[in-house]
Amino acid sequence: MTLAAADNVPPRITHLKRDDTHRLIPARYAEERTVLARIANTDDQVQDLFELDSVTNDRLLGESNLLPGITVHELVFGVPHYHIINAAFTHAHPQGSRFGDPDRGVWYAAFELATSQAEVGYHFGQALREINWAEEEIAIYREFLADFRAAFHDIRRDTKYASALNPNSYAASQRLGRELLHRGSAGIVYPSVRHRGDTCIACFRPALVTNVREGVTVTVTFANANARPEFRVMRSKQRG
Repeated sequence: MTLAAADNVPPRITHLKRDDTHRLIPARYAEERTVLARIANTDDQVQDLFELDSVTNDRLLGESNLLPGITVHELVFGVPHYHIINAAFTHAHPQGSRFGDPDRGVWYAAFELATSQAEVGYHFGQALREINWAEEEIAIYREFLADFRAAFHDIRRDTKYASALNPNSYAASQRLGRELLHRGSAGIVYPSVRHRGDTCIACFRPALVTNVREGVTVTVTFANANARPEFRVMRSKQRG
């Protein structure tokens, strides 16, 4: 449902104070250097590959103010894991995401790790089913924790925005996200679609993603495309 359909009244505001939100990203993207570095034998080759990567890497393009959907002035620098934060907003999915358009990404996180697992399991499984994958497949994800202190639009327990939670379509939710973004919204707090009972955050502003640090490593295994995902969580020594 668009704001126009709701009498132009945006969702209520919640002043969110939440630590230790959970986001999972593929482990291969967690490194700050180019992922091509693993095929290099010398530092000079790494530099050459970095320059090659920078031509097509949306994060590096965004940090050079060369993307249409977000300016370099919105991105963050000089804080731990700034490349992880910036990547979430510059590497937008070609078809968009639940509340994001194809030209601008969103930082999605969940209150509980199990919810982030459900999200990556769903999307990974969808990709396998699209190609009718019949063999075992394993993916490794890295967890990044973040804290939030900001006023978010909140659609929990608000039936006017039920269409934004459609499990099979992002049409209504992308319209809502686009309108709120243009109104200057920090983001949206919403009930998880893939893990009933939990809460998710869609943050629109890089500067509001604070105190980012590494968490656990999660391995997701599918016996085949139609199997239920199995998760294994490995905690680092630092986090116990």
